[in-house]
Formats: sequence, structure tokens, C-alpha cells
Amino acid sequence: MAELYMARTCRHGVLRVVGGEPWHHDGDVLITPANNRLSGREGMDARIHAEAGEEMTQATRQICLDQRKINAPPCAVTTNVVTSPFALSDRYTHVIHAVGPDCRRPNQDERRRELLPETYANIFERVETLGEVRRIVAPPISMGVFAYPHREGAKLTLDIILSKLDGVEDPGFNEYILVVKDRNFIMNMRTVYRENEDQFPGMDTTTA
Repeated sequence: MAELYMARTCRHGVLRVVGGEPWHHDGDVLITPANNRLSGREGMDARIHAEAGEEMTQATRQICLDQRKINAPPCAVTTNVVTSPFALSDRYTHVIHAVGPDCRRPNQDERRRELLPETYANIFERVETLGEVRRIVAPPISMGVFAYPHREGAKLTLDIILSKLDGVEDPGFNEYILVVKDRNFIMNMRTVYRENEDQFPGMDTTTA
């Protein structure tokens, strides 16, 4: 059973931060942190593509080819596309390939504090188009090979997801599973949670 690092219950649902690998969990939607070419060749995205099989890589390659025909970028920063889960269909119904800010690029690093919330906002909008979605499973966007500063990113990620689950409007899902493995990110997330717990929406239910 995956280690539970944190659980926080809000008006419309719960955020759980757990250990392990995304393909060992299950839900209605799996989010993978894609690059803007949808190549499936870096970091966690490459590992998810490997688990989903060559069909997923062929599908994202075809999306890129179709975009080039209309002189459009495959998937610009903050945007996303949806594919079948292919070999992960026993665990998920949809895969959202979301492009967060790549902080290795100075122009995106300078705007990371606005680009990351926009990335999540576009993910939430996409989820609304997918029909019944109760559980979302995802690694933290941009915190891997895209090199978003972990301490800042951990606080922003928690705040974005918890605010959505605690908003006035029902977000359409009631469980968000944040799957983390990087020890540095886990350490920073625990630190910012401990320092800012009373400022986050919802109530801690980690040991409930």
C-alpha cells in the first residue's frame, strides 16, 4: 500500500499526497507532465509512456503532425491534450498530457508563478469536458525535469489544488491523488505544509 504523506479534506473533496508510481494507482484521469512536443521522452512522462505502450507515443506523435499541418505548435506551455490510456486502460479512462512551465527556459522561468496556475486551470477546464470524473491521479506538474523550484512549487501546487476543491463551485471531481517520489520535493512539501497549514483551505485529515 502506498505511503500517505498528507490528506486534506475540503468542501468538495480530498487531496491525498501519496508515494509510489502513478501507474500503480487508479482513477478516472491520469495526468502526465508532457513537454511541448508531446514526445514522451523526458522524466516521468517518458515512464508513463513506457507503461502505456507504444500506442500512446504514436497517438501523441499524430497530434503533433496534425498541428503542424495547420502551422500550430503541438502543445504550447499551459495547454494540454487528451488520449486514451492504452495499456493503462485497466486503471484509467483518460490521460491528460499537460505542459507546465519548463524552468530550464529563462523566459518560462521568469513567468513560472503565473504559468503553473494557468496550467492547472486548463487541466480543470479539460476535466469538465470528460464526463464523469471523480478521481484524478497526477505527479506534481513541472517539479521533475522541468526544474521548478521545489519549495515554492510545493506551496503553489498545494494551494492551487486545495483552493479548487474548496471553491464555491463543485469542481466535478472529489479526489485528487498527488503521487510523489522525489525525496527533495517530499521534504519541501512537508516543510511548507507544516509552516502554512493554517493558511491552506480545508482541514487536515492525514491521520483521520
